[in-house]
Amino acid sequence: MLSTIAAAALPILIAMLLLGGVAKLATADGDAEIGGLGRLGPAVLAPQRFRKAAMIGCALGELGLIAVLLLLPDQAVARWMPVAFFSVATYVLWDLRRRRPDVGCGCFGEVSAAPIGMRSIGRAAVLAAMAVIVAIESPGYAALSGWSWMTTAWLAGGIALVLLLSTEIEETVSRLRHRAPCEQRAIPAKRALSRLQSSSAWRSHAPMLVSDEPADMWRELCWRFFVFPARDGADVVFAVYLSGRRPAVKSAIVNADGRPITPLQESMHVSA
Repeated sequence: MLSTIAAAALPILIAMLLLGGVAKLATADGDAEIGGLGRLGPAVLAPQRFRKAAMIGCALGELGLIAVLLLLPDQAVARWMPVAFFSVATYVLWDLRRRRPDVGCGCFGEVSAAPIGMRSIGRAAVLAAMAVIVAIESPGYAALSGWSWMTTAWLAGGIALVLLLSTEIEETVSRLRHRAPCEQRAIPAKRALSRLQSSSAWRSHAPMLVSDEPADMWRELCWRFFVFPARDGADVVFAVYLSGRRPAVKSAIVNADGRPITPLQESMHVSA
């Protein structure tokens, strides 16, 4: 029975570590407002200048534990590393809830910004218990070969328990229901630049640009503007709409006096 539970717990641990690591990397790499990372879990314990590095380090550690679970099930020390991680996480969350009730757990980046509650602590404790069972049985890849209907039932029960303890679900639903308008959403400039550089407007003007790096950029409501130096002293100005899967991209060529040489033209964002 214990081996069946371990086989069901393994994919849950891997999924939680993967989601947590990727979400933390996305949050740390985003253009978070000043002090934003200080409201997300253990990052609050680090000095301001080290908070991004601390979140990235934690994310890489979680991703590394996935390899430990899958590739090193027979190594006595390695297979207890996930147990140590989730046990420490449980204590840190409990301590943060007592010392800093205003911060979120940061378990899944900015999605976990709600104040730490007993559900978040309970989830970490449940994952620690699953890690103990996996460490005892150390199934590794062998868990896939011995899969059964009983394993599926334990997997479904474990997923249901983790979802029940995950406050991020309600937070995500609330954000989608009360989503701020485009003009008020924080959208990284590099995301808009990436959209621009995969558009037909960019491809049509790229040969005349002196540099691939913008000389200036700014935002007006739901538009992000980029200025690129061009030949003959002119500039190419791009405007990228910040909402939608295929946002509009407008472009215009202006001279040194700021007067347009070509009228503003519009194209749709099309991936290369």
